[in-house]
Amino acid sequence: MKLLKKCSALALALALSLSLAACADAPASARPTSSAPSQASGTRLITDGAWRQVEVPETVESVVCVGVGALRYTCYMGAADRVVGVEDYENQPDLTRLYSYVNGERFKDLPVIGTNGSPNAEEIITVDPQVIVMSEYASADADELAARTGIPVVVVPGSDTTLDEKAYETLRVLGELFGLEERAEELTAYLDGVKEDLAARTASVPESERPSVYVAGVSFKGVHGFEGTEAHYGPFELLNANNLADATGQSGAFDIDPEQVLAWDPDVIFLDFNGMDLINEGYAKNPDFYNALSAVKNGKVYSQISFRSYASNLDTALADAYYAGSVIYPEQFADVDPVEKAGEIFTTLLGENPYNDLKEAGYEFRPIVLGE
Repeated sequence: MKLLKKCSALALALALSLSLAACADAPASARPTSSAPSQASGTRLITDGAWRQVEVPETVESVVCVGVGALRYTCYMGAADRVVGVEDYENQPDLTRLYSYVNGERFKDLPVIGTNGSPNAEEIITVDPQVIVMSEYASADADELAARTGIPVVVVPGSDTTLDEKAYETLRVLGELFGLEERAEELTAYLDGVKEDLAARTASVPESERPSVYVAGVSFKGVHGFEGTEAHYGPFELLNANNLADATGQSGAFDIDPEQVLAWDPDVIFLDFNGMDLINEGYAKNPDFYNALSAVKNGKVYSQISFRSYASNLDTALADAYYAGSVIYPEQFADVDPVEKAGEIFTTLLGENPYNDLKEAGYEFRPIVLGE
């Protein structure tokens, strides 16, 4: 019977893709805003993040997630209990990916259905989810995966930054898929409030009065030391901060010549905990270089809790933004307790507050003394 079910689904998926191919490039104004009933009993059509119309069950109670952000945002939606298989990277609880940490007991024994955005069609068929949720960052074609498995594939944009349109669109699609539209609207309103609050607190600060800042130890394709930085760093972007790395004309994370940082001589330095071991090794080898920096001499070196693991983790990035704001703009953030705000953000997105666990593991908001 299962084979018959898969064959029927395969035929349906192929027929549907042919009939709707002409709609694939429809303008945004033509995108349906709500589910439409399907001809098939107990199913409906939704429009996913790739503007594909996908036929899914009326009620979706079991999914697997493929690619950057798919499982993360499913957890944000409060749908972790519907996940029946995970990528090998996702069943290892990690404090740099809080969604995996708070759901560690739930995910650790689930079947593995792929690795880092590369799905294993055979394993997916074995766990038999109703729907495959796939991020656009995955290294697979949605229609091909649907054809191979006979299971509908819903694409979500995912997000590798903070509070961009991809993040909001991912919430919308998943809200429709899971029948959790109210949750999606609540999260969107909350995140809009965070974005507006951070912008409003800093908008009136003249550019000439914004301290220059540099972030080091940023992870990308592995761990990096003092040279690892990021242009348009998410938490700084939300704060209208004077990020010196932006002046390079680069985007995203990259390695910079440390001598350039010395030439810039930033007012404030933030260090990502992921890179602290390498940064301290560098300090031990050449303390004179670091001690020549004004931020080091003036005790203006502070932490950032690592949020870049399998792309950006929105929960920690937003908490980092409030802590950085309290450091860069103490007057504008005088009424904010960064630890309390982190707890609010974590609870809203993850359903619980693991800040104390982060602190016990050495990840906390605090000044940093190099070499300690």
